[in-house]
Amino acid sequence: MTEEVVLDGAAIEWLEDVDLINNAAQTAELARSVESTDGVYMVPAFTGLGAPHWDGRARGTIVGMTRGTRKEHIVRATLESIAYQTRDVAEPMEADAGIEMESMRVDGGAVKNNFLCQLQSDIIQTDIVRPEVDETTALGSAYAAGLAVGYWDTVDELRENWQVDREFSSQMDSAEADEKYGRWDDAVERSLDWANDEGGD
Repeated sequence: MTEEVVLDGAAIEWLEDVDLINNAAQTAELARSVESTDGVYMVPAFTGLGAPHWDGRARGTIVGMTRGTRKEHIVRATLESIAYQTRDVAEPMEADAGIEMESMRVDGGAVKNNFLCQLQSDIIQTDIVRPEVDETTALGSAYAAGLAVGYWDTVDELRENWQVDREFSSQMDSAEADEKYGRWDDAVERSLDWANDEGGD
């Protein structure tokens, strides 16, 4: 089974907003400059958490910081959070469908980041497939219009247009991926139900 996911770049935009990076392209270089997050986890629940947590009162959280924490650790933790959130959704979908996922097709601006795509593969423990055209929401609109006016005759013609740019395979031991994902669950737990009527919003 192949799954398709759009990667949300809101967490990366936040890094720019708070001047931890100058542009999204910097994230891979900064994240690679450290071996790990050094125990830092970032939960980008800026407007609450969606599936599978469904908590509109959750708020963004950074946990595990020490005096040794640098911006590189926070940047890496932010990229890892995107991978964890994807696993949050992918695992229940696999369970509900009763089918093991063999690969995941990704799109969205964030997939230009090779480091993030590799993280996705490591954390989810599946192959990540990036298309040549990564902004497929806009492409889908163009395809729909083209079908409507008869530019294309069938959906099969459109499938033939989808081309692979690069594939990423997991390089992380599954036990390590599970351990890191377990700590992500701990971090999410700390972000839940934070907003309240007494100014926690």
